[in-house]
Amino acid sequence: MTEELQKTALVTGAGTGIGRAVALALLEQGYAVSLIGRRKKPLEQTAQLSGSNHNNTLICSGDVSNPGDVSRFFADTKNAFGRLDLLFNNAGTGARPVPMEELSVDEWKQVIDVNLTGAFLCTQEAIRLMKSQNPKGGRIINNGSISAHTPRPFSTPYTASKHAITGLTKSTSLDGRAHDIMCGQIDIGNAATPMTERMKTGVPQPNGTIMPEPTMNADNVGRAVVYMDSLPLKENVLFMTVMANEMPFVGRG
Repeated sequence: MTEELQKTALVTGAGTGIGRAVALALLEQGYAVSLIGRRKKPLEQTAQLSGSNHNNTLICSGDVSNPGDVSRFFADTKNAFGRLDLLFNNAGTGARPVPMEELSVDEWKQVIDVNLTGAFLCTQEAIRLMKSQNPKGGRIINNGSISAHTPRPFSTPYTASKHAITGLTKSTSLDGRAHDIMCGQIDIGNAATPMTERMKTGVPQPNGTIMPEPTMNADNVGRAVVYMDSLPLKENVLFMTVMANEMPFVGRG
């Protein structure tokens, strides 16, 4: 890929798990990638794992729920790479798996602030940049999760935030049409990451039992995101589900 044709991406939550897998997949395809996350060290480890030269990566540590930090992420990306072709809204968190009435308002707000407000703020900044650049346009892909459609027991804040991401995806897709800004969503089921380690020992099921669940290699999520962004800007994968085939999703509950 020549320097003139090099695509650029910004990945939130790029220090671990799905964000790292997607960032590595994009770097392998020749993208320049801004690596976004709260902690600088894991972001540096992602860059090192890629084996790419430092000119292809930009490390930005901060909080996606902080408007000032988000503005800085995108300004630094524009300064480093000149444009933005892809935003992968991935940064997310969950709350304790306890009955809804036992959660504090602060726990609720933390999940909503990171998972939903963070995606909204990044989407705003991406749209501003994609509208103004030449050639204009780009693609936004949201990490929706299986929980964007079907909840797990004791997952109210996370599930509510991911259902809202579906609405954000549809609204962004609609509003971006006139500006060649595509928006799609990838719903991931049980990718093997630090967040899903508990699947090995068992997680609550709708019937009240505790059961281990199969996981899948997170690298496959990276491959799926690369495919979604390979389409021309007049074509869009609005929703894609990538899951461990034997996990209890189809027919869950």
